[in-house]
Amino acid sequence: MLEVIAPGPLATVQDLGRFGYAQLGVSRSGALDPAALRLANRLVGNPETDAALELTYGGTVLRAHAPLWCALTGAPAPLTVDGHPAPYGAPFALPTGALLTIGTPTHGIRSYLALAGGLPIPPVLGSRSTDTLSTLGPPPLSPGTTLPTATPPAPILRELWGRHAPTGQNGNTSRKIGAVDFVPWSAPGAEIRVRVRFGPREGWFAEPGELLRRVYTVGQGDRIGVRLDGPPLARAIAGELPSEGLVAGAVQVPGDGRPLVFLADHPTTGGYPVIAVVHPADLGLLAQARPGTRVVFHGSQR
Repeated sequence: MLEVIAPGPLATVQDLGRFGYAQLGVSRSGALDPAALRLANRLVGNPETDAALELTYGGTVLRAHAPLWCALTGAPAPLTVDGHPAPYGAPFALPTGALLTIGTPTHGIRSYLALAGGLPIPPVLGSRSTDTLSTLGPPPLSPGTTLPTATPPAPILRELWGRHAPTGQNGNTSRKIGAVDFVPWSAPGAEIRVRVRFGPREGWFAEPGELLRRVYTVGQGDRIGVRLDGPPLARAIAGELPSEGLVAGAVQVPGDGRPLVFLADHPTTGGYPVIAVVHPADLGLLAQARPGTRVVFHGSQR
């Protein structure tokens, strides 16, 4: 069992999401940085689809009530076990009774903590993910929340102890598991380049290509979407659409002309025109971009 002492600004359980329920008004949800979640699971020997913790801006304190193996990926953050440094991006042991403290990320927003054996929480519609819009899945973590843990298979435990056993108070600095070299997650920096495909409603804009020629900055955001600040896009058609389907990555343009990019907990329908859709592989960049980060779209018009 893992006890939440302090969750930080927002800590949720996430896997790769629930699929096939959009017709019921249920979005995919799941990790906002799926690559980081997959990596965290691989580091502790889990299937990539297992649930882990998504921690927003750190500030998380957890207590182990059983011996655990963990790995932190995504936004790099300082972490300690009973006050002693633990490695980012590599497996580390968490003994029974130990206190794990995860600080504020040095860059990025969302870190992912995987536990060997996964989090055996009952799934809802095939996923253990917290959906902050529909409130499906487990609620966001709060002080006193307890999470069930599982014992990983014996071969995984032998692998972890054989390669990553703690070597002293300063913990273990190994950078490998099995034959896989770990490349630390790197921040996009002051500017990120995001691929888009135009449509379905680029014809509603006077100059849709302006989306590629302007520099935006990240404004307010959450698990539902990220607002971008910058020059408004002029409309060619007045009025609004009847509500139509939305997908993760949809670049919707509300009445103020400034784009809004939908993330994993997006609504499944909307009435503002969608000028383009972000490449799925680039959504993690937006999910990790702090306010003020510059955003440049690139792609080709139809």
